Amino acid sequence: MELWKELLQQSITTPEQLRHQLGRNFNVSQDVIANFPMRINPYFFNLIEYPGDPIWKQCIPDQLELDDEVCIPDPLGEEDLSPVPNLVHKYPNRVLLLACNQCAMYCRFCTRKRKVGTERMQINQSTLQLAYDYLRQHPEVCDVLISGGDPLLLDDEYLDDILGNLRAIPSVKMIRLGTRIPSVLPMRITKRLVTILKKYHPLYINTHFNHPRELTEEARLACNRLADAGIPLGCQTVLLKGVNNNVDVLKDLFQTLLYMRVKPYYLFQSDLTKGVNHFRTSSRDGISLVKQLYGHLSGMAIPSFVLDAPGGKGKIPLTPQFILRSDPELLTFENYQGELCEYPEA
Repeated sequence: MELWKELLQQSITTPEQLRHQLGRNFNVSQDVIANFPMRINPYFFNLIEYPGDPIWKQCIPDQLELDDEVCIPDPLGEEDLSPVPNLVHKYPNRVLLLACNQCAMYCRFCTRKRKVGTERMQINQSTLQLAYDYLRQHPEVCDVLISGGDPLLLDDEYLDDILGNLRAIPSVKMIRLGTRIPSVLPMRITKRLVTILKKYHPLYINTHFNHPRELTEEARLACNRLADAGIPLGCQTVLLKGVNNNVDVLKDLFQTLLYMRVKPYYLFQSDLTKGVNHFRTSSRDGISLVKQLYGHLSGMAIPSFVLDAPGGKGKIPLTPQFILRSDPELLTFENYQGELCEYPEA
């Protein structure tokens, strides 16, 4: 059996297993896991250094998930934007295809925690065929983002079949994969998997790292394999209270990602997902953090800070403001050090 499958089989999924690993004095409510499943594979679990650290917060269930009276189950309105099961058509020319209902580690802040890893998310050949038929009937769609769950958790042959079916649709010009595998189970990025993926260019991968401690040698090897196959890599980070809402942490994360040939693409303001309220920062804090990155990082290392608008209204850039005044003769602004600058207009 491949190493990644062995690690997946050894995952912590029950309160009893978690207590065995953390000590009998630790208690996690069965109600939390009944509502929002837990899976922590040994690789990611071993990145924890102390209780409550940034890795712990991302994977260990918390009673606060059930105490959330602010957020809603489907904040992005995906169910209302699904003309067929597991296909979300939010933007005119691109769709989101949910191809897997499992993850290698269930993030406690997941925007789809209402259904990922549960029977509420059913994906099979019949639902996938409905998606392929829909795409053939809608040639205006040229870009398909495959997500889930995590599509790279699918077996090689199954993923190859999905990619082949999409590439056979003439109007589909580009395929993207959204995956957290390079962070949470990087040994899944095998040479055989990469050989399959490189058949389907143009193919892009957006992965997901939230903290510098996730940038291990194993993660570096996984990203190197993908980049060496000519697959452009981006990173979609979520701003999380107690994990990365710190400018030094973000600097380290984004700079190191760039060294690993992963472009920091988005920094997301946390969605209004039921069970995630304790992770949310204010958008004002996020804008301030991003502003502090300018001048200290290459522009290539600074992601767009965005909010995915509730109700499926799309991604909205939350941009730090440097312009102080603009009129027909003169643009007045400040630089990253707060120094006043002027630029005469044409």
